[in-house]
Amino acid sequence: MRILHRHSLAVILLWLFTCIVLQSVSADDRPNLILMMGDDHGWEETGFHGHPHVRTPVLDEMARTGLRLDQFYAAHPNCSPTRASFLTGRHPNRMGTFAPGWSFRPEEITLAAMLRQSGYRCAHFGKWHAGPVRKDSPVSPGSMGFDEWVSHDNFFELNPVLSRNGADPQRIEGESSAILVGEAVKFLERCQQQGQPFLIVLWFGSPHEPYSGLAEDLELYADLPARYTKPVTVTSNETGQQVQVSQGQVLQARYAEITALDRAIGRLRGRLSDIGLRDNTLLFYCGDNGTSADAALGAPHRGTKGTMYQGGLLVPGLIEWPRRIPRPRISSVPASTSDLLPTVCHLAGVDLPQRPLDGQDLSGLLEGSELIRDQPLFFWEYISAGRNRGDPWIDPRLQAGTTPLVKKMGGKATRDFTNFHYDTWDEQSRRGPRAVVDGEWKLVLAGRQAELFNLREDPAELRNLAETESATVQRLTEQLQQWQTGVLNSLTGADYRPR
Repeated sequence: MRILHRHSLAVILLWLFTCIVLQSVSADDRPNLILMMGDDHGWEETGFHGHPHVRTPVLDEMARTGLRLDQFYAAHPNCSPTRASFLTGRHPNRMGTFAPGWSFRPEEITLAAMLRQSGYRCAHFGKWHAGPVRKDSPVSPGSMGFDEWVSHDNFFELNPVLSRNGADPQRIEGESSAILVGEAVKFLERCQQQGQPFLIVLWFGSPHEPYSGLAEDLELYADLPARYTKPVTVTSNETGQQVQVSQGQVLQARYAEITALDRAIGRLRGRLSDIGLRDNTLLFYCGDNGTSADAALGAPHRGTKGTMYQGGLLVPGLIEWPRRIPRPRISSVPASTSDLLPTVCHLAGVDLPQRPLDGQDLSGLLEGSELIRDQPLFFWEYISAGRNRGDPWIDPRLQAGTTPLVKKMGGKATRDFTNFHYDTWDEQSRRGPRAVVDGEWKLVLAGRQAELFNLREDPAELRNLAETESATVQRLTEQLQQWQTGVLNSLTGADYRPR
């Protein structure tokens, strides 16, 4: 019996050792993840999409060597809601993140929280805009799953004032995109030394207004065509007040910011190559909404930031991962920021949360599959004013921002956040601009008017086919309403209650 016992013990120890080794190998083999997003960077503002002026050599190279997502959508035509979808895989209306300045809810499960639990080291750098970045905020990067963060409540320019891990904000001298990439590089080098896979969420402050650029970048755009003379309203870097300037001035500084952002990404890619991490690091880049109206040139898409047309929703979409994407590809499969969480979870071997998701695992696109979506892409700007609003979801004292802005918001140089309880809903709750993308079809609902476009034949959304394709309008409207019912139930907090 003693011999049998010793033999059994040896077998058990060998089995445990094998499991540990296999688990270690499996964990080491998981990809590193760097998920980047530009602020107000529209679909057309890249060289690889044929922009007549802006210079993006690094993004262009990523498009030539990786997976280019030509039908990639922000989940919402404005900033904070898209960021909510990016981290949760859920439409922002499910968590009451209706517009810029509306925070997450602490009960949401983020990609960072799940990956951290599975052994990843997670960091956020740059714009947060999903709640305050202060340490005691229940929706700070730290509260939502990140181990480290160097972040801002909202947007920033040259010489940004950032908070490190929720501490008092400090000014850092330099160009903001370069600063963020510098922080990301230091973080990933530490992770490499510790043998830990990492997630970096890097949300740039560029090219959102107020605009500012380095002299060498401004010089690149000193000779833009003289036709850009129309007056546009932007924020003054000197006063924080709204001023009118010519569109040419805006474009010069905006394009300078985009080029600086592009250069910073190039530095990041170069460092990954230098230290041997490039092959198994997934690099992703997108924008958070379409081009803002002050910089839109009117082509090739209709609409701008804040609208449900393609110009408000389509953004650049790029994935680079040499180990899994050895040859360049272009995909026209509709995809959105809500797809990031289920896709990354699949790649990292992490189970999905048991609650309604709006994103779909699109990892097959990395292998060259032309996937068909399980359901259409739905877009909806919820009208929050006077709609069954209850008490604040989070103590307002914990929703006050601390990182100063150039632009004053409501007379203040910081950004405060809000979120509310919505215990009930009714049919009027379905109002607000909405859109559905299903293959080649796109339905846009604004007020009482329905517009239906065939995006394959009419990507500029100029020909409304609603009258001649009434059956398609009805089908997509019914699907939208069914989806809205689920979203409104989530808004009440139903997903957070025990089942």
